[in-house]
Amino acid sequence: MMLLTPVAGALDGERADRAVALLTGLTRAEVAALVDAGGVRLDGRVVTARGRKVRAGQVLQVDSPEPVKAGALAPDPSVPFGIVYEDGDVLVVDKPAGVVVHPGAGNASGTLVHGLLARYPELAGLDGDADRPGIVHRLDKGTSGLLVVARTPEARRALVAALAGHEVERRYAALAARTVEADEGMIDAAVGRGARDPTRFAVQRDGRPARTRYRVEARYTSPEAVTLLECHLETGRTHQIRVHLAAIGHPVVGDPRYGARRVPAVARLLPDDRPWLHARGLSFLHPRTGQRLRFESPLPEELAAVLDALGR
Repeated sequence: MMLLTPVAGALDGERADRAVALLTGLTRAEVAALVDAGGVRLDGRVVTARGRKVRAGQVLQVDSPEPVKAGALAPDPSVPFGIVYEDGDVLVVDKPAGVVVHPGAGNASGTLVHGLLARYPELAGLDGDADRPGIVHRLDKGTSGLLVVARTPEARRALVAALAGHEVERRYAALAARTVEADEGMIDAAVGRGARDPTRFAVQRDGRPARTRYRVEARYTSPEAVTLLECHLETGRTHQIRVHLAAIGHPVVGDPRYGARRVPAVARLLPDDRPWLHARGLSFLHPRTGQRLRFESPLPEELAAVLDALGR
């Protein structure tokens, strides 16, 4: 098996062994042996230290005698999702809340990837990526909305590079706790994993660079003060909008992990474990034609119902 790919922005700052494991589906032990054997290169240079940090845009090359068994994922036609656009190179998916994007700890089945494989079986084994074929970015389980999926190795490489170069526009609608006073602003604060809980993220001095722009669309005062924001991602860190808004004292309504249960009257209008966060806008250059594509996703019914209740 050979893998040759630019390092995605989502992997910027990761250890080389972890990045290889995520991209190939090999175990950490297999990756360790591969590094020791000189089978991993960054920008053409052999990686000799497993803990070396990779950077977005670097070219990662993996040479392994072990084939990656992408067929281990069982297609699941019951996974719900919508297709907004498709051609031979890309898919644009509208993901409902509650669906995990790809397999991981505690989510071995029923993910968006399993559903995609049921409709598009040719995705299996794309670029040797066993667990997330075609996936170039993700949405949290509780977040709904748009994401792009690659259908060819060439499209995947182009989209990964576009994401790393901040050339993909991603816009979110977010309902934030309390009144956001400034009409617009930018949160520029590095984000990293929590020291006590690795599944929780926080603003950290030594984290990965993260920037979120926001603009106020509406302010509500009853039954509690909340603010409707449009957020633009300039980077794509895990839980970025949720962490950033919580850090400035305006966590996403309905997000129990980062503190928005402080507005229970509004949060009670949402289903359990459903933050009021929706990826409503996506724009990128088509990886083959170069044409700018733009897509919009309407608010899901459960989020629109909250705004209706606030507007009474």
